[in-house]
Amino acid sequence: MEIVGLGTQVLECVRVRKLIDQHGEVFLKQVFTDREVSYCNGKRQTTEQFAAVWAAKEAVFRSLGTTWKRGTNWTDVEIICDGGLPARVVVTGPTRELMTLRGVTQFLLTMAFCREFATATGIALRVPTSRPVEDTAIDD
Repeated sequence: MEIVGLGTQVLECVRVRKLIDQHGEVFLKQVFTDREVSYCNGKRQTTEQFAAVWAAKEAVFRSLGTTWKRGTNWTDVEIICDGGLPARVVVTGPTRELMTLRGVTQFLLTMAFCREFATATGIALRVPTSRPVEDTAIDD
């Protein structure tokens, strides 16, 4: 296992709340997948959840050595949080192409938030594929 990149992001939760209040569905559709919106809206601390997921997306981009830019979509990176398991990252589109180009095969991700801030750290990994075990002949 080799670390290809490390990314971290901290966001102010109030900033995210203002963007949601000002731009509503347009903002949510631009930044989050339907699954992420459902997840965050299903939690008590909705704003903090949205901020943490957005921070996680930023951390993934940074771990790939880039930031969000034209040609990539926020929704290329989906953060899946379910069943109390660690958050998983699913990457599609042009960001997936960048991931492949950099040799990244897996991400490790952690997220946290309080009332004021949300943070996330992502580690991009290159995990070698397992090699088949060859039969070994012993000469007598």
